[in-house]
Amino acid sequence: MYLVGTDIGGTFTDLFAIELESGRSITAKVLTDHVNPTTSVTRGIEQMIETGGLRADQVVRLLHGTTLVTNALLTRRGAKAALLVTEGFRDALEIGTEHRFDLYDLDIEKPQPIVPRHLRRPIRERVLADGSVEAPVDEAQAEAEIRSLLAQGVEAIAVCLLHSYRNPVNERKLGEIIARVAPGLPVSLSCDVAPEIREYERASTVAINAYVTPVVEPYLRALRAEMSKVGVNGSLLIMQSNGGTAVAETASKFPVRLLESGPAAGAIGAAYIARAIGDPQVLFFDMGGTTAKAFIVDDGSPIVARKLEVAHVYRFKQGSGMPVQVPAVDMIEIGAGGGSIARIDRLGLMKVGPDSAESDPGPACYGLGGRLPTVTDADVVLGYIGTESFLGGKMRLDRAASVRAIEEHLARPLNLSVEEAAWGMHQVVNENMASAARVHLLEHGRTPTDYTMVAFGGAGPTHAYGVARALRLKQLVVPWQAGVGSAFGMLCAPVSFDLARSLNVPLAQANWQEISRFLDEMVGECRQRVMDAGIAPQDITTTRSVDIRFAGQGHELQINLEGLGWPGIRNQDVEERFRAEYKRLNAVEGPDASVELITWRASARGPVPELPLRANRAGRTRAVRSQRLVYFGAAQGYVDTKVIPRETLAAGEVVDGPALIELGDATITVGPDARASMREDGLIQITLTY
Repeated sequence: MYLVGTDIGGTFTDLFAIELESGRSITAKVLTDHVNPTTSVTRGIEQMIETGGLRADQVVRLLHGTTLVTNALLTRRGAKAALLVTEGFRDALEIGTEHRFDLYDLDIEKPQPIVPRHLRRPIRERVLADGSVEAPVDEAQAEAEIRSLLAQGVEAIAVCLLHSYRNPVNERKLGEIIARVAPGLPVSLSCDVAPEIREYERASTVAINAYVTPVVEPYLRALRAEMSKVGVNGSLLIMQSNGGTAVAETASKFPVRLLESGPAAGAIGAAYIARAIGDPQVLFFDMGGTTAKAFIVDDGSPIVARKLEVAHVYRFKQGSGMPVQVPAVDMIEIGAGGGSIARIDRLGLMKVGPDSAESDPGPACYGLGGRLPTVTDADVVLGYIGTESFLGGKMRLDRAASVRAIEEHLARPLNLSVEEAAWGMHQVVNENMASAARVHLLEHGRTPTDYTMVAFGGAGPTHAYGVARALRLKQLVVPWQAGVGSAFGMLCAPVSFDLARSLNVPLAQANWQEISRFLDEMVGECRQRVMDAGIAPQDITTTRSVDIRFAGQGHELQINLEGLGWPGIRNQDVEERFRAEYKRLNAVEGPDASVELITWRASARGPVPELPLRANRAGRTRAVRSQRLVYFGAAQGYVDTKVIPRETLAAGEVVDGPALIELGDATITVGPDARASMREDGLIQITLTY
């Protein structure tokens, strides 16, 4: 019986399959079809059937991560969606928080609302902050607005009424009216999608959910049809941004939760490896074809943020995107991947990214029409990537094309040699990622040198050594399946579901008996979602937490409430946990102020799958070790370097750098001052000395 993970990325679609009894595994990597991405999954499965011996009828579960929702927002190719709001609050999506993310940009551009003003309709009703209903829904007026929207051809409707997180009665009534007037029309209620305070963020989240629902539902149906074409009839689970999986029905109802699902899967894979090596602190580095990302894994679990931001107007600039109130694995992302394009800016300096050649036309060395220099071209010129062994020999690279691209666009204008220009690209990418990771760690109150790096992605293992050196890390771990790390991570992800509901309660007035009943209801809903995926009730783990702040503050800290003696919780114990976390993050004692409990959170998770991992010996036939010249900087120049196919690397064998370990879909750099060894489970550990 096989489990198969599939991750559709901007450049490649990655697949990883493992046989549950023997631990035998198969990988595949195919160029992503941006017109019909589900066919990329089909081609990958067919490749595993043809070259890896996979039997489609033995696939019991397929886990899938996709960039579909993200791409729909970036390209504005979602459905024609409408938004119903409380009268007087029609423009909340445009007003936002009135925060300027760049104080000195006089021509600042804010994200355009996903729902235009003429499709945002005010409804006469009012719920007060305490949940009392001042005015019920004006049903005649609401029906008239809905019919007017239908006449304009809307394909989905979102509803976000004032204070519906406190009392959803008016939102539910609007949902009933829409169902009566337009049966079958997709409807998203904020009391279901994101029942939390902060009207702008809640409206943005539910609008996005409505905008992508008509896109995701047919996509998942097409994916199931593509699976059937190749004979895969096992269950289908979809990766979520929180690091868990869900059945397709749940994903269709809450498609906003699929944002950043691929990166989240990689973080779950890194957490699995952290537990395998017994290291409580891991910095996960994932570099693919378009972006590079870093995640923090503490005590075997990645840090999960309460919200994220998507579709930035200024790429990677916080505040320039649309807020989404869903739990997501916390990460830092920069535009530095294998396909990132290098150019000279107005000041005559070399810049790499954020724009990418992606899979079409791709780097110059792909021979598919790309003419601009990319990070992959630099790595080919420097010798880190072999022209004959790329993707296990399935794709030949044109080194001469890389040289021409770098020489024409960088080396000649900067009066550098081709090698110096390529090394500059390589170093700029490494330093950019190291700087971003350093800031990310410090923002969370962590010290970089306390961490071990785990590297994934097609370009991650190549650049991990340079990033780790820049951060002064002592150890680096790369699994043999790193090139398809997110697809592997999906197999490590438990089925899960999270809920959050705002209920503002001063700590001094907290009635824990009532709060316990309130949270038990949320936990029960989460458990049901997990059981819908076939998880037995006794195998489900639940957690409760609350967002807490000092009175008057605008930001909260999430505090775990487990282990406090439910339901007989003492206020003193809750406040002590909050103040300890506040001090850890801010390095100062909190003010002498009262404490407020703002948003309550419940989570249910199935068991983490136990995978029989082992070093995979399958691969290229007649793989042999060799030598080639690799550039390690101006001081050392080209150095004669061992090239070791992973098929020839024995468990326990020690390799002194400089060396390159070719994984087939990625290449690990072992620098001159590093030493590598492979474990029985296929994890390659690299020790760095300074």
